[in-house]
Amino acid sequence: MKDTPEVLELLESHPPDVRTALSRLRTLIVETAQGNERIGELQETLKWGQASYLTVRPKTGTTIRIDRDRSEAGDVVLYVNCRSSLVSEWRGLFPQLTYGGDRSVHFKVNTPLPEEELRQMISMALTYHRKRT
Repeated sequence: MKDTPEVLELLESHPPDVRTALSRLRTLIVETAQGNERIGELQETLKWGQASYLTVRPKTGTTIRIDRDRSEAGDVVLYVNCRSSLVSEWRGLFPQLTYGGDRSVHFKVNTPLPEEELRQMISMALTYHRKRT
């Protein structure tokens, strides 16, 4: 994956604690994609003003977006398509996490990110279309 200057600029615009958490989420997404041969080539872009990650060649998964959380649920948030079954599946696997409807999972910056759970969630999102075939 190539770094996208617009995404890096966006991440830098956040307060330090939020920037650190979003940067860690970004790293987890990239590492998970690189470590799983079932995941297609990853592309980084801006969608709706949010750092977004999608697979290309082949299109194996659904887009993941990360951003500062503007709700009361957390400080940073990971979004997926609300039409997917991902958040419902994640709720069953990881009931201790905080979810927003059918499209997001929320995290506080003063608490370590649940990296093992996140790696599984990211892998599920980036291979979402593979399970449907």
